Amino acid sequence: MGESMLQTLDWIAIGGYFIVLLGLAWWVILMGKDTADDYFLAGRNLGWFIVGASIFSSNIGSEHLVGLAGSGCTDGVAMAHYELHAWCVLVLGWVMVPFYMRSMVYTMPEFLERRFSASSRYMLSVISLVAYVLTKIAVGIFAGGVVFNTLLPELRLNLGGLELNSFWIGSFLVVVLTGVYTVLGGLRAVSYTDTLQTIILIVGSLLVTIYGLAALGGWEELRAICGSSMFDLWKPLVPQGVEGTWLPVIERAADGQIVRQAWYFNGNYPWLGMLFCAPIIGLWYWCTDQYIVQRALGARDEQQARRGTIFAGMLKLLPVFLFIIPGMICYALAASGQNEALREALYRDGKLVTANAQSAFPLLVQHVLPPGVRGIVVAGLLSALMSSLAGVFNASSTLFTMDLYQKFRPNASQHHLVWIGRVATSVLVLIGLVWIPVIQVAPGLYDYLQSVQGYLAPPIFVVFFFGVFSRRLNAKGCLAALIVGFLLGLFRLVIDTPVSLGLAGYQQGYAEGSFLWIINHLYFQYYSLLIFFVSTIVLVGVSYLTSPPPAEKLQGLTFSTLSEEDRRKTRSSWTWVDVAGTLAVLVAILAAYLYFTG
Repeated sequence: MGESMLQTLDWIAIGGYFIVLLGLAWWVILMGKDTADDYFLAGRNLGWFIVGASIFSSNIGSEHLVGLAGSGCTDGVAMAHYELHAWCVLVLGWVMVPFYMRSMVYTMPEFLERRFSASSRYMLSVISLVAYVLTKIAVGIFAGGVVFNTLLPELRLNLGGLELNSFWIGSFLVVVLTGVYTVLGGLRAVSYTDTLQTIILIVGSLLVTIYGLAALGGWEELRAICGSSMFDLWKPLVPQGVEGTWLPVIERAADGQIVRQAWYFNGNYPWLGMLFCAPIIGLWYWCTDQYIVQRALGARDEQQARRGTIFAGMLKLLPVFLFIIPGMICYALAASGQNEALREALYRDGKLVTANAQSAFPLLVQHVLPPGVRGIVVAGLLSALMSSLAGVFNASSTLFTMDLYQKFRPNASQHHLVWIGRVATSVLVLIGLVWIPVIQVAPGLYDYLQSVQGYLAPPIFVVFFFGVFSRRLNAKGCLAALIVGFLLGLFRLVIDTPVSLGLAGYQQGYAEGSFLWIINHLYFQYYSLLIFFVSTIVLVGVSYLTSPPPAEKLQGLTFSTLSEEDRRKTRSSWTWVDVAGTLAVLVAILAAYLYFTG
């Protein structure tokens, strides 16, 4: 192991950050009221700046610190497509928020009950809770361990003969510190601390980009070392043994036999998957996931919620420059030999090791930044990890308390619901701690978890979006689509899990050519599209084979059942400022696409 690069100035900066953060959290907690509205939705009184910053901060988590920067290091700007889906959060503000705000719901499953049935609500609540525990909490802890293991590799703690390394200590600290203010303060504490964390994260990440470019020799030097392919969203980054353009790419074995043929995007990502699957996952995440939408539900009115989503859309364009570009800088410094420490960390036998690239961002922080500045950036890294975990802790406790517990105890007092919410959050913190050894012994877990949302998102996207656009779809169709879609996703997870985790007997996978081998090797985006089409057919088919929903149940929950008063209120909630902000985000997305095109 190497030695820590953190010096006295860095520790002062990190300590100062935590003092301010905990002070803000304590002030917000003292402001709070002992009601469900305040604990779970911040009293429905958040302004647009807090809403937008909290959405962005919750989104920027481990997949950016570890995955996005690592992708920039290995594949260039390929993954910028996901970040340029900032238009999805605009759909939340303009299309879905009016329905959510009118219904005054606490959770997304509660809205599904209003539109369809209580059974659909329970089904979605269970799916969401399972997904949060298996994905967001696990990946957040994993990234915390990676950051600490990179920046403080020599850190050790001996507890009665049990020695904990920096991965364990970092994971534990991230979970516990986040859990403290989330348990005590609820969404209000999460939202206000998210705002501070957003500022620290943006400033810190920009410093990494600036110092990284300075060490490399500037933007043109970066382009020269990385080459045009790494800066091109559309041109295939063709791996060795692969030939083709954006048309079918063919991979051949040494004897010339075709072993794989598909439409590949930048060498690793299929075109059809990026074109059709990525928007489905994006719209599910930004418009129907409790983890994100809860911030908009906490806004004081429809206008503040919409403006918050527009602000979040603007901020969402930053990760390309905050994480992908630093990842590319890290690669350039290592590949060119300008930084031997980075080359030793990333390369083995003259080849870039993909697994090591996951540490690209913290490695750049460690080897490029001066003392003091490094401390600010480390505080930004911790901000991203903590805000992401805080968001999932709060969203999960809200789902459990308001969708499940309250149904069994409908007469529970506001104080009691808040107490149950705190208990639920504490349990999630403990589950997070239990996950640490699982993550440490399963190095393939992070990559595996990135595909999980592709298996869980399609049926949820289908029932929400089709549900508000069509009044004919009914409760039976919704429940059937959720069950069938969830079972298809679960089936794939059961097949993938033993192979992804390298369990005994599955290191070599399934017998080549067998049914299980085919399912396991079907690219996750294609399988996600399969789930989407099957869920759609089930939703529409079952709905049209059964009775239509009662007209009175749908009032205000679909576009065709909006009253004139509903339409007037929505129209009066936006002005030219909102339209101009939305157009600015769309123009910026278009400009980014044009720039990153060869």
